[in-house]
Amino acid sequence: MSKTWYPVIRYEHCTECLACFNKCKNSVFTLKGSVPVVVNPEGCVHECHGCGNLCPVGAIVYVGDNTGWIPPGKKNIKDESLCCESNKNNCCGG
Repeated sequence: MSKTWYPVIRYEHCTECLACFNKCKNSVFTLKGSVPVVVNPEGCVHECHGCGNLCPVGAIVYVGDNTGWIPPGKKNIKDESLCCESNKNNCCGG
């Protein structure tokens, strides 16, 4: 279990499919209505990407992640944010 590694849900991308909630057996998530919420970050296994690998829209990122892992279906998040900041028309849905 880890105090320096845990998932963060990017709610602007979350579709409430509950793949993360159903995957995790360490009680990291709970539900508020139909929305998964991280309530026990210390329960996350260090460097586990189980919930993030199942998220169909790449809505989960990890505090403490320096492994180079990229959420499924997503470009490198750092590169994507730089792209959006530069307002290029060929990326970020623009």
